[in-house]
Amino acid sequence: MKLIHFFFIIRYLLIVCICITAVSCKDSTTENRNHLVFRYNQYENISSLDPAFARDLPNIWSTNQLFNGLIQLDDSLHIIPDIAKSWKVSKDALEYTFILQKNIKFHKHPQFKTKDSTRNVIAKDFVYSFDRLVDPKVASPGNWVLKNVKNYNAINDTLFRIKLKKPFPAFLGLLGMRYCSVVPKEIVEFYGNQFRSNPIGTGPFKFKLWEENVKLVFRKNELYFERDKKGKQLPYLEAVAITFLPDKQSEFLQFAQGKLDLLNSLDASYKDELLTPSGKLRDVYKNQINISKGSYLNSEYLGFYLESDKKEIQSELLRKAINYGFDRKKMITYLKNGIGTPATNGFIPKGMPGFNNTPGYTYNPEKAKELIDTYKKQTGDNNPTIRIATDSNYQSICEFIQRELEKVGLNIIVDVMPSSTIRQKKWAGKLESFRASWIADYPDAENFLSPYYSKNFTPNGPNYTHFKNEIFDKLYEESFLITNTKLREQHYTKMDSIIIAEAPIVPLYYDQVVRFTQKNVKGLTNNPQNFLILKRVWKEKK
Repeated sequence: MKLIHFFFIIRYLLIVCICITAVSCKDSTTENRNHLVFRYNQYENISSLDPAFARDLPNIWSTNQLFNGLIQLDDSLHIIPDIAKSWKVSKDALEYTFILQKNIKFHKHPQFKTKDSTRNVIAKDFVYSFDRLVDPKVASPGNWVLKNVKNYNAINDTLFRIKLKKPFPAFLGLLGMRYCSVVPKEIVEFYGNQFRSNPIGTGPFKFKLWEENVKLVFRKNELYFERDKKGKQLPYLEAVAITFLPDKQSEFLQFAQGKLDLLNSLDASYKDELLTPSGKLRDVYKNQINISKGSYLNSEYLGFYLESDKKEIQSELLRKAINYGFDRKKMITYLKNGIGTPATNGFIPKGMPGFNNTPGYTYNPEKAKELIDTYKKQTGDNNPTIRIATDSNYQSICEFIQRELEKVGLNIIVDVMPSSTIRQKKWAGKLESFRASWIADYPDAENFLSPYYSKNFTPNGPNYTHFKNEIFDKLYEESFLITNTKLREQHYTKMDSIIIAEAPIVPLYYDQVVRFTQKNVKGLTNNPQNFLILKRVWKEKK
């Protein structure tokens, strides 16, 4: 009995030793390969990996790694080749002919039925991808991208032609949107609706695993066509690992512990922990973290629904009073830790062609009080009140505005509600005033003026305010016919001035891209659209 008991003890100890050794080896291997994996958290869930549904930033960030289009934008928003190596535009600006690169291959998949389980991209693939984008059965939110397209066709395997209904100077930049990515017909038809979770593209990374709301993994595409300036094949990383912690505080803690390589948001729950009021890293993090800032084509604003039956909203006097009634510089310093630029110009943000320091509203409480007093005398309303809808992320900003305007005689009620509710009510015209963001879809100032074109009234377009001005509409329509960039930008400036003069909105600030990375992350650059580009990123071994 003693011998048997001794035998079991020895066996148990051997198993424990083997397990410890295995775990140690696994940890050692993981540690050795950690520099080959880029890790970030997506606190807003990804709804689809199909580029036809790349509507919001979480979907765009992930599909950016998996797909390519005809053209791409560099970090300065210049249009450069992607799958199309070059293109020609007709003199009337109606016809675009793209010459495709040869030997660009889709990610491997058994459904290709070829010896190497892949095939080259040809012009017919773009015909299929565009057909799918406008197909009502697919119901892509990106179908508007092709609304000005008359037709398109494959001339041969390497020539793809697009004809427009009318000139649209921003069209080339529009093709850089992820919606316009190329996808393979045989794979999409094989998966049907499940292509959303089984994506096959041409991008620098290929799909590996998606446990929805838990984990998403991409692996290096060994067939990727792009190379760096030294001729080395991209990407440098072996994998991308994405988690879905819904809580920003938890995300920050994971980043602070070195378990994430990137932190792309500056939430109120930890901004003061990371940054000084002037926007600099606190000393405790200087040896661990890098911070980078850059222009972001995002205008933050308050919007007024001008068809509201409330006389306060219809009053240009009160709308202008709100614009004058608070200090944007103070707001940025104390509530945004110096991140962002006070919007003392128009709606077109800094960094976008068409921005030219058009004078807007500066802090002038005396002027604000004068306008409010005039409104009271004209209407007999001695207690004007305006409700502003916002989500919790912007509550402190709206409450700051509330306090400042109460000093000059205007009551503000701040309604905090989920962002999804605000979105729905904005489209339905059920909010008298709301806090909103407008982020550029493509690098042309027309993108920031379309929300004020009268034919774009919600729910048929993005004109949430239902602003209407005949001169604005005329200038907007004329701008499409102007091929000279400088002349077109002059039109944009005039339109922006009309928005300032009639005050359907209150510009708050022009945002900035702020990224925090671990010290060993290299090659990650900012861009004004805040897109995540990982093909040139690498990590130094710790």
